[in-house]
Amino acid sequence: MKAVCADFESAPISEKEKALLRYVAVVNDSPAKTSAEDVAAAKAAGWSDHALFDALTVCAIFNFFNRWLDGAGLPDVPAGFYDDRLAEHGDMGYQM
Repeated sequence: MKAVCADFESAPISEKEKALLRYVAVVNDSPAKTSAEDVAAAKAAGWSDHALFDALTVCAIFNFFNRWLDGAGLPDVPAGFYDDRLAEHGDMGYQM
């Protein structure tokens, strides 16, 4: 996970996963510049319309909530919150 967050292009993940992260990076960093070519590249790597819709939705929701929380001046969760939650509840069965 740390390698993906640091630089997904050099991280030890599949080319298919990198293609999805490239798509999400465009959606996240410059949404107005997201193009049919961005979608086509992710689809060419093997991602379905449904998977891309899900990735787009998750990206959009995270952006919405982060901006909403920041704009409202609410504090971030305490350090270690997510590690504690993972230890308590597991990964909830998420899979690639």
